[in-house]
Amino acid sequence: MLDWASKQTYIALANMMTGAAYMGIDSCPSEGFDMKKTNEFLKNELNIDTDEYGISIMVPFGYRKTAPKHEKVRQDMQSVTSWYN
Repeated sequence: MLDWASKQTYIALANMMTGAAYMGIDSCPSEGFDMKKTNEFLKNELNIDTDEYGISIMVPFGYRKTAPKHEKVRQDMQSVTSWYN
């Protein structure tokens, strides 16, 4: 069940990240965290029943310290698209 629920988490996560980006807030999904330490924190510091609830992903939100050095550059649509009749 946790595996399925973890995959479903990405649906809500995508909406949260899109909304944040619209407001100028950066985010990045993170899966490579220490599960044992995270569960200990949830249980001991936040009093969450880790036998009932599990964590599958984290996503930090915040503002970047400095602006990117270069603006995003997109290729012209005509150079990457072919139209056939």
